[in-house]
Amino acid sequence: MDRRTFTALLGAASIATPAFAEDAVKAPIVVPDMIMGSEDAPITMYEYASFTCPHCATFHKNVFPSLRKNYIDTGKVKFVYREIFFDGPGLWAAMIARCGGEMRYFGITKMLYERQREWTQGAGGAEIAQNLYKLGRIAGLEDETMEACLQDADMATAMVAKFKIDSEADGVTATPTVLVNGTKLNTGSYTNLAAELEALIK
Repeated sequence: MDRRTFTALLGAASIATPAFAEDAVKAPIVVPDMIMGSEDAPITMYEYASFTCPHCATFHKNVFPSLRKNYIDTGKVKFVYREIFFDGPGLWAAMIARCGGEMRYFGITKMLYERQREWTQGAGGAEIAQNLYKLGRIAGLEDETMEACLQDADMATAMVAKFKIDSEADGVTATPTVLVNGTKLNTGSYTNLAAELEALIK
């Protein structure tokens, strides 16, 4: 998707439109990584994913629950989630997820993937934004809070800048991409992913 099309999508619902290219990398806001698991874990895993990516939704449905139970919650893996933006709705979803703060982020992320087919459906950007508001309300967010988050152009700019810098640095061209020490791991099944993790842990 080119810059003009992406910017048009972002503007369709009167939601913050980020700067691009050279302007984006000058954003003064630091966008933190969203982290799950122990800081002392022997392995740090990075997942690059988009909230509008069907393959990412499949990964979070079929693979991630076991990954979290057996590796993240047990202190074996520190999990770092990094957002990728292919379109306006993907950015808006990430802004809503971050709007809930670190405590609510992964709970909202779970809902976004579980209900991806529902909230991504709409006649335009405004309708999709309203769908996201519905999910935010379930997570306990107020409409005014979500509106302020989605109107934050500086944050949108910073998030797009971070996505571009991180994904280019790690050579990410598709989602989901899972990396450990710069090596891409298998995301097709939990069995294969676990086997690769066990080899790294040993």
